[in-house]
Amino acid sequence: MNNKQYILTIAGHDPSGGAGITSDIKTFEAHGLYGLSVCTAITVQNDVEFNQCIWTDTKVITNQVEILFKRFKISVVKIGLVASWEVLEKIVVCLKKIDKAIKIIVDPIIKASAGFDFHSTENQNRLDKILQDCYLITPNYNEIQQLYPKLNIQDTITHISSLTNMYLKGGHRIDKKGVDELYYNKLIQLNILPLATSISEKHGSGCVLSSALASAIALENNIEDACKSAKYYTEAFLNSNTSLLGTHNYCKN
Repeated sequence: MNNKQYILTIAGHDPSGGAGITSDIKTFEAHGLYGLSVCTAITVQNDVEFNQCIWTDTKVITNQVEILFKRFKISVVKIGLVASWEVLEKIVVCLKKIDKAIKIIVDPIIKASAGFDFHSTENQNRLDKILQDCYLITPNYNEIQQLYPKLNIQDTITHISSLTNMYLKGGHRIDKKGVDELYYNKLIQLNILPLATSISEKHGSGCVLSSALASAIALENNIEDACKSAKYYTEAFLNSNTSLLGTHNYCKN
C-alpha cells in the first residue's frame, strides 16, 4: 500500500460537480486527503435545476462500503444524500459493524437548492438511534426545523445535542446571518463567527462545509478547531468566484 490518508464520502452524484460526491472529493483533495466514494443516487440536475433522483439499491451501497474497507484504512466517513432514514440506518449499522470507532459525519440533505424535497413526508422516529451512532450532524437552519417537525427549533437543538455533536450552519439565519454554532458534549456551545463581510452564493456549499469538517477531523484536529477550519475553508470557497460553481484551493491544516 502507501502512506496516503483515506476518507470516505457516501452521497449522491451531481453531474454539475458542484455538490455530492464530486464536490466532496474536491474538498478532500484540497485538504491533502485521498477521497473514496460510494454513490447513493444519480441526480438529473445542473447548478440551478433539479429534475430527478434515481436511488441506488441499499445493498449495492453497503457492498460498495464493505469492499472499500477491505482494502483501505478509513477513520472518518461523511454521509450526504440518502433515500430515507431507514437507508441511513442500514449504512450506519454497516459502518459500525466494520469499525465501532468510525467517526460518522451526517449532512442531512432535506431539500435540494433547486427545490426538490427528499424527506418531507418521512417518519423521523428512527433518527434518535441513528444519531447516537454518529459523531456529528451538520444541518442548516432550514433543515433542523424539518428533522423533528413536532418540536420547535430550540427543543430540536436540545434534543439532537443530547444524542450527538451538532454543527448548526447559520447561512439561513435571520437573526445572526452566517453565525454557526457547535454543540458538543451535550451542553457546550461554540459560536463560530464569519470572517468574510459578504459572500457569493454557491451551489453545494453545504456539502463543502461538511466534507471540509470531515477532512479536518480525519487530520486529527480537535472538534472546535475542525469546525473553525471548515467554516473558513467554506468562506474561501464561496468567494472563490462570482458564479454558482466554486473553486477549491489547497488548504494547509
